[in-house]
Amino acid sequence: MSNKKIIFVNPPYEQIAPGLEYVKRITSRFPSLGLLYLAAEVRQHGYQPSIIESDIFNLDVTTIVEKIITEQPAYLGITLFTVGVCNAAAIAREIKQQAPAIKIIVGGPHISSMGTETMQHFPEFDLAVIGEGERVLTELLNTLEQRGNLSKVTGIIYRDGPFTRQTEVRTINRDLDELAMPGWDLLTNFPKAYRPAIYDFPRGPVASIAASRGCPFHCKFCDTSTFGARVRYYSPAKVFEIIKHLHDQYGVRHIMFVDDLFLASQKRATELCHLLLESSLKITWSCTARVDTVSLETLKLMKKAGCWEISFGLESGSNEILQKMDKATEIEISEQAVKWTAEAGIHVKGLFMLGYPGENEETIQQTKDFVQRIPMTIMNLSKFTPYPGSPIYQDIYGTNIREDCWDKMNGMNFLWEPDGLSKEQLEKHYREILTTFYQRPGIGHHYIKLTLANPEHLLRLLYFGIGFLSSKLRFKRR
Repeated sequence: MSNKKIIFVNPPYEQIAPGLEYVKRITSRFPSLGLLYLAAEVRQHGYQPSIIESDIFNLDVTTIVEKIITEQPAYLGITLFTVGVCNAAAIAREIKQQAPAIKIIVGGPHISSMGTETMQHFPEFDLAVIGEGERVLTELLNTLEQRGNLSKVTGIIYRDGPFTRQTEVRTINRDLDELAMPGWDLLTNFPKAYRPAIYDFPRGPVASIAASRGCPFHCKFCDTSTFGARVRYYSPAKVFEIIKHLHDQYGVRHIMFVDDLFLASQKRATELCHLLLESSLKITWSCTARVDTVSLETLKLMKKAGCWEISFGLESGSNEILQKMDKATEIEISEQAVKWTAEAGIHVKGLFMLGYPGENEETIQQTKDFVQRIPMTIMNLSKFTPYPGSPIYQDIYGTNIREDCWDKMNGMNFLWEPDGLSKEQLEKHYREILTTFYQRPGIGHHYIKLTLANPEHLLRLLYFGIGFLSSKLRFKRR
């Protein structure tokens, strides 16, 4: 009987330094939804999958390699985000030295945007899957099992002697309802060990799902190479089935929709809301939306159906910067959408970006003013990162690969400076924007209410505080 074990690895992105493990108490620790889909799909075809979530359990490269060698799978699948490529390559190199018979297959957003270049840079990767991987990976594994012709498998990159070959791009899957239910049962200690950032949910346990794939908009900072520009949906009935499964099997009480654009279809969102209202499920949920896809009527219905928070990609308080980003919206529309959402009783999370090309002191001040006047309850301010595969990456770097920056591409490092602004100035403005927002009247009271309403928030905050104080004491003793 052939070995049909396949281990899927979400490689380390941001390893917690020794003594700072307490930071995990308040940050987001969610599993890779993509790996859960892949594992469930190949399992239906006779393979034996398992999953290693590196960052959630703070596993380093050595520990991951040891686990893989102990299991001796026939195949190793690694998902690649740009920030994790170097650690993924380190894992692959060790596996090649200790167990060269294991086939190493990579996929994910980085491969979808820079597949050929990545395979040329890292000879330790044997094969790559481009775009949506469920059907491609299954066909690839079957071909490997049968020692078939890899050139006949669509949507992959393979090695042919000293060359890399890319096959014809595979047609994307139109009917998402056909996909297997994600393999949450393969996760260690699910859902308890997998939590979003503190204050991003009213109560747990929490799970993330997607009701659609793809985004029809073309923001220049975004890479849409994996799921494409055409939005494809699960039926509302299927989405409800997944939610009920998580509720009944795992006790999940809050759902986080991770769609690029949950409200791409108000009709489907409305149908899902009615299904939730007609059920007896005590579920709350969060989602993402564009400011030009909401209406007050829909928002009020979403609130009744359990919607607790909406994340809006507001990005900037400057129409000039929004235009440079090709956001296809304006500050006035953003402000109206946020006000409608707050009026409907839904929390607003604003997603902003600082340091985009064209940013200057005036546009930053406009963002500061905007942040101060809109009724947000939480904000996420990222540092502009030119991700491979995004149009802005091409504008800045052309076709050159900035491999030296890959391990810093997490939205928390200024890797590029707009004309007239230094990284030191950007860091100063970054701190000021966050500080002034969280010092707004009412924001502190809002977080006190959330903390008191949910013992989990309070416990995580206490553990974080104890860990922080302990680390300070250890530092003073040195």
